[in-house]
Amino acid sequence: MMRIGLFLLTNLAVLIVFSIVFGILSRFFGLGAVHGAGGLNIASLAVMCGVYGMLGSIVSLFLSKWMAKRSTGTVVIDQPKSTMEKWLVETVAKQAKAVNIDMPEVGIFDNSQPNAFATGWNKNKALVAVSSGLLHSMTPDEVEAVLAHEIGHVANGDMVTLALIQGVVNAFVMFFARIIGSFVDRVVFKNEDGPGIGYFVTSIAMDILLGFLASAIVMWFSRQREFRADAMGAKLAGRDKMIGALNALRPAEARPDQMPENMQAFAIASGQAQGFSIANLFRSHPTLDDRIDALKKYSPSKS
Repeated sequence: MMRIGLFLLTNLAVLIVFSIVFGILSRFFGLGAVHGAGGLNIASLAVMCGVYGMLGSIVSLFLSKWMAKRSTGTVVIDQPKSTMEKWLVETVAKQAKAVNIDMPEVGIFDNSQPNAFATGWNKNKALVAVSSGLLHSMTPDEVEAVLAHEIGHVANGDMVTLALIQGVVNAFVMFFARIIGSFVDRVVFKNEDGPGIGYFVTSIAMDILLGFLASAIVMWFSRQREFRADAMGAKLAGRDKMIGALNALRPAEARPDQMPENMQAFAIASGQAQGFSIANLFRSHPTLDDRIDALKKYSPSKS
């Protein structure tokens, strides 16, 4: 129920902001209706898709830390209550200082699977959280490397970058889906009086098909940011510690992912099988073997 509520809340926020922004743009830039007697108004359609596509990602980005805390049950460490919590906060503080970002919030979420994530709309307003399973199953050196990996995501601005890429992709999918829908409606269904059933059915079908194909582009960027975060982990904590941490994730990778779906792209472990397959084109993380091979070739001078 929590995930459904957060999903509905996010989409409601997007619709409200979209209505306001598109209304302002239409008034001040003289944009007409998207559909007219002559067919689609390409300029209005482009603006509508651009605004809606980007707004969805931007609103999700600004809500990301709040949603992450609630969807995972993360408890932020305000005052350390144990030696472990004190060490976590001090380690993150040291790593944040090394990459010149403000101290992120540090939290722990209850999950038996070893995992961690970083999120936030700004590198200086971030959250780094680790699972209880990770703390129980990894050595301090491995936990240090995981924290460094997450700090790498924050320092590299990966949350913002991925949100912008997703927004651009969303806009293009919406735009071309409606172009194709209009073409089918007018040419196949011979509808010259405005959008008919052919337009709506085709647009929906193209939203699904193009969205599926476009997700491969987004996931490619997501996999590249994992390599960069691993390199940062090796730089801050040491290459051997980072390789050790990835090897320690192998048991988790063999099990179904326990992270909420909206957080899986931001987690260090993705619960995926190893080896190449077409399905890997749509995964947010490279295989552990690929990540470890990249680290073996890593040199601090490259970062």
